[in-house]
Amino acid sequence: MLGYYRIEGRGAAEIADSVERGVGSGALTPGEPLPPLRELAAELGVNPNTVAAAYRTLRDRGVIETAGRRGSRIRQRPATAPRESVRVEPPAGGVDISTGNPDPALLPPLATAFAASADRAAHAPVLYGAPDADPGFAALARAALDADGVPAGPLAVTSGSLDAIERVLAAHLRPGDAVAVEDPGWGSLLDLVPALGLRPVPVAVDDDGPLPAELERALGQGARAAVVTDRAQNPTGAAVSQARARELRAVLRDRPGTLLIEDDHGHGIVDLPLHPLAGVTRTWALVRSTAKAYGPDLRLAVLTGDPLTVDRVRGRQRLGPGWVSHLLQRAVAHLWEAGATDPARVAGAYGTRRTALVDALAARGVTARGRSGMNVWVPVRDETGPVARLLQAGWAVAPGARFRLASPPGLRVTVSPLAPGDIDRLADDLTRALRPAQAGRYD
Repeated sequence: MLGYYRIEGRGAAEIADSVERGVGSGALTPGEPLPPLRELAAELGVNPNTVAAAYRTLRDRGVIETAGRRGSRIRQRPATAPRESVRVEPPAGGVDISTGNPDPALLPPLATAFAASADRAAHAPVLYGAPDADPGFAALARAALDADGVPAGPLAVTSGSLDAIERVLAAHLRPGDAVAVEDPGWGSLLDLVPALGLRPVPVAVDDDGPLPAELERALGQGARAAVVTDRAQNPTGAAVSQARARELRAVLRDRPGTLLIEDDHGHGIVDLPLHPLAGVTRTWALVRSTAKAYGPDLRLAVLTGDPLTVDRVRGRQRLGPGWVSHLLQRAVAHLWEAGATDPARVAGAYGTRRTALVDALAARGVTARGRSGMNVWVPVRDETGPVARLLQAGWAVAPGARFRLASPPGLRVTVSPLAPGDIDRLADDLTRALRPAQAGRYD
């Protein structure tokens, strides 16, 4: 077992570090089983409880996964190798439609907002002991949530959506707990869940969001939490419709102990209404980031939820970073007040490109999905061949492996970089790339 790699150490920390070194060097490969507790303990001459503690540490760090009597093994994708590392570099002169980034031309200029924020800081600097949320920012954020029918609740400010989701999960769950996640879904979330020592349970999605029967199955299998993307789902573009929201609420209402987390990262770039699920379970959170509408580098998100959840998040935050910079909060508040972006125009720009690509592919007999946001999902039988052939044609697309657990293969195409003249050429190249390679005959 483990080939030539020898795990070393006398204490739990030393044993865990030895395994991590093996993973980092490539000597321990994804999926490789680790020795049973007692076997490794006997080999190292330590108490089995010491090895058990080391394995718990490795599981909490996202290095290994445990499956009861089947033992422990190196994760297929250790936390040190996130899905984002599965990248396809565009060829020289090619077009990168793999990143999931917004169109820079649709992002607002930030200079005036930051100048106003800095000027205010010069007259009233934020010092230790100040509220973690700027009152003006919080009032604007709460008003926008109220307008969309999100239940009343306290606010927290975090460094982006993923930071908020991580803090909410950590506030309620413990290593080994299961979390229902969309499949295909956001690759960073699919990495985060096991990195926290949690077990992801896939939930299939269609254009209207998670399938109710799939969510019910996942919760029936013991998932204690569920993460739902309300709009502009990454990678499929799904958006929870009014009818689907009603069905999902019914499922959750029967399991009021479920921790519900909603990700509304599409706020500001979609023209579809929000149909929140929040409020049907005792513990819930809804998070909105500024990344897609105002720029990923702002690193700011608003989190609301039930009082217990938000209090736990804020309490733990105070022990770490303390707060998200009020310079950022006030700059974003300035952008909101000034109407720096026109959501209808932004949504229309993405929608025009998305719909044009989906329609162009349909005209060529290729099925694609993309109801909202900036991505189009193209189901395929195999990812490797089409990705390689598209690279040869000058396109870098994201392989579906970055977004899948158990769902069928696919390709994600980000429409943000596409100009109107690109659509037909991309549709032609994609159609050719999906054709099975022709067998040749050599005499």
